[in-house]
Amino acid sequence: MTADIKPYPAYKDSGVPWLGRVPDHWTLLHGRACFREKKVVNAGMRQTTVLSLSYGQIVIKPVEKLHGLVPASFETYQIIDAGDIVVRPTDLQNDWNSLRFGLSSHRGIITSAYMCLSTLDALTRDYGFLLLHAYDLKKVFYGLGSGLRQNLDWGDFKYLPCVVPPVSEQAAIVRYLDHADRKVRHAIRARQQLIKLLTEQKQAIIQRAVTRGLDPNVRHKPSGVPWLGDVPEHWRLIPFKFLSRRIQNGATPSTAEQEYYENGTVPWFGPSSIGTSIGVGTPVRHLAPTAFAQGKARLINGPAIFVIVIGATAGKMALLDGEGATNQQITAFELRKEDIAPQFCIQQLRLSECWLKSTASTATIPILDSGTVKRLPVDFPSAEEQREILEFLDKELVKPNAAIDTARREIDLLREYRTRLIANVVTGKLDVRGVKVPDDETDVLPEDVETIDDVDAADQGDDVVEADSESSTEESA
Repeated sequence: MTADIKPYPAYKDSGVPWLGRVPDHWTLLHGRACFREKKVVNAGMRQTTVLSLSYGQIVIKPVEKLHGLVPASFETYQIIDAGDIVVRPTDLQNDWNSLRFGLSSHRGIITSAYMCLSTLDALTRDYGFLLLHAYDLKKVFYGLGSGLRQNLDWGDFKYLPCVVPPVSEQAAIVRYLDHADRKVRHAIRARQQLIKLLTEQKQAIIQRAVTRGLDPNVRHKPSGVPWLGDVPEHWRLIPFKFLSRRIQNGATPSTAEQEYYENGTVPWFGPSSIGTSIGVGTPVRHLAPTAFAQGKARLINGPAIFVIVIGATAGKMALLDGEGATNQQITAFELRKEDIAPQFCIQQLRLSECWLKSTASTATIPILDSGTVKRLPVDFPSAEEQREILEFLDKELVKPNAAIDTARREIDLLREYRTRLIANVVTGKLDVRGVKVPDDETDVLPEDVETIDDVDAADQGDDVVEADSESSTEESA
């Protein structure tokens, strides 16, 4: 895609280390000459269409999904118009993953926790968004900000060095990058569809093995449990709580007390740590022994199964092998290893995730009833039969797991390529003025492709109606 694209013929030093050299005929301006901040409060409920910044896109929030941190009145929200650039300015210190800029195609309202910018005459709105997006991808803004959680404000944009090509060139850059983005997203889409099919194949293999066993001639009986179906007659059906030696909810030490986090060694997990893998993922932070000594956190000794009980991902589960701690959105069940193999237990329990989520109360945010989780039925055979089933799964899942890993690596490389391409083109490292782009690209990216290339990005989720909802929950604990 970039094989025939060359650098510009002449460059000059921008004087900005992270920008380096820029095309000789481009202008370098301060942010205040390129953007202005807008603040239009929705007083009197002039607008009712609620918008959301999700995966770098501004989307209309359906009424049925207005849950979570909903304000008493949307009059506190701000009005934005099509062409405005929305900025999530919060929590630079803790969140290095989120896409912080979105270009709106709608008129509506969005939380006042966000900033709203519009472009001045020097920039087209599309190039202005791409410029900030490119800086975001280069992590320029993480060296800015102020306050305890390193939030951005207009002062950080006023003197931001902005590279400004001629308007005709801005249009060429926007057109080329839109074309390139469509092709990359199409390639990502194909690989994600493959992952989905392979995951369904894996799930069918797992479900049959951990609910019916390996012997096709064994007698079965109805379990009375929707996700288990008929089970072998000789297996034991026991409530989850009786397989646990200890059950406890997590806690969040105050982030204002640095002693709880400095030189931390114990991994502390949140909902973002629980994804599609059986094992728990990356911890949010690490806690110091002081947090446990002063009763501000609760140590968990694995093997333990984490169940998210509060939030949009309520019902999701993962297995912890070692020691750790969680925030208050997770309940940890430390297992009795003498009764059940942890890997067998988590594989079977995860079959209940969809049902479990459907039972959550949604008056404000989804919350699971702890009694329902404790009573989840687990049906299992002898230790020897569990071992045989797990050995069978290890062999059967090698090929689909390898194919999924390959597809995910390819997706990572495609995203990395897209990031480099946007940054290089927008900052003038590549000259796309003469590149021909097809006029009709309706067949390149189907309309049903939304932002699926970000679906499996950990905890870069929809902002609901307020920014950084998980972080807000942690701070209020």
